[in-house]
Amino acid sequence: MAREVGKFTAVSVRALKKPGLYADGGGLYLQAAQGGSKTWIFRFMQHGRRRDMGLGPLHTVTLAEAREVARRCRQQVLAGDDPIALRRAERAAKAELAAAINTFQKCATAYITQHEHGWKNEKHVAQWPATLKRYVYPIIGQLDVAAIDVGLVMQVLQPIWTSKNETASRLRGRIETILDAATVLGHRTGPNPARWKGNLDKLLPARAKVRKGGHHAALPYSDMSSFMADLKEQEGFGAHALKFTILTAARTSEALKATWDEIDLDAAVWTIPGRRMKGKREHRVPLSEPAMVVLREMLAVRTSDYVFPGRGDKPLSSMVMLMVLRRMKRQGVTVHGFRSTFRDWVAEATAYPAEVAEMALAHAVGSKTEAAYRRGDLFQKRVDLMTDWAAYCGAAWLGHNGGPEE
Repeated sequence: MAREVGKFTAVSVRALKKPGLYADGGGLYLQAAQGGSKTWIFRFMQHGRRRDMGLGPLHTVTLAEAREVARRCRQQVLAGDDPIALRRAERAAKAELAAAINTFQKCATAYITQHEHGWKNEKHVAQWPATLKRYVYPIIGQLDVAAIDVGLVMQVLQPIWTSKNETASRLRGRIETILDAATVLGHRTGPNPARWKGNLDKLLPARAKVRKGGHHAALPYSDMSSFMADLKEQEGFGAHALKFTILTAARTSEALKATWDEIDLDAAVWTIPGRRMKGKREHRVPLSEPAMVVLREMLAVRTSDYVFPGRGDKPLSSMVMLMVLRRMKRQGVTVHGFRSTFRDWVAEATAYPAEVAEMALAHAVGSKTEAAYRRGDLFQKRVDLMTDWAAYCGAAWLGHNGGPEE
């Protein structure tokens, strides 16, 4: 008499509650464990020994799927094969194939390792892996470089081309470089899908057009001294908040929601708790003397727990700082753009390492030097950096020679 196969129904499988091993027939079992989890098992005999092969949990493998796998396993046993050994061999082959595939991330890592020692600009060393990890790897990182086409490159660039055009433009160049290197090494053939001229320029607006109407317009750092001189003549909490935001290179919300209990006036340190930070990590900000001047002036008229109080029990609105810029006839500049001004100044006018600037901006440091720097927050170096930034911004603020006014 043939053994009965197909005892279960979808309803009966769901209804099983008592822990135990239940047979569907043909070597297929459902094992119900204490706690409610259920797992499929294929049981067979080979060389006089019983073997149990796990087929996966019920929440992932349906009854129909488990029966089909069990059917294939019975055929393998009938042919004299070991289903468990065959599955292991299949997985090993897939792993070997995956190791042989030249993914974009693998090619990018190899390129960076090969070239980073020749990069004199520490900014490149930090930004290359950081931007690839953030924007590229989640989309094409695990794909074979040979399979990357224009459509995939557009999936990376299009979401940030307008909002973060400078980053997106540099990213496009890095993708193009990595794919060029992969072509030279024989990992791919054909035209480079990240090439700009005659290719992506037909799909994306030019940088000049995007930047003209883009977000967070930044003031050239060469204009900071004259700008701060004009800002010094402005009155009100909005002007004070704008000065403080610029001098600390803080994000708008971080500065406007600053509270007095975050400020250590004696140590000249502003500690922003992680809950208020974009990266959810506590951030210490060294306060230069001009920043301390702003705080002392606000302390003299303190009316709230907020350093820059607004109406009622709320912080000052960001619109107030925008109105300051409008009064100064600076419609083409945004408050957030001063962070870009600061970053450009560090990169182009100072010898400070990129990691110091990135930590001053509370950005993640994403290079292989991260391990060395992550032990601390480079605070003392940032003290010097913010002092130099205040001095650069303030010939008119600090006096014509960068010292106190007489």
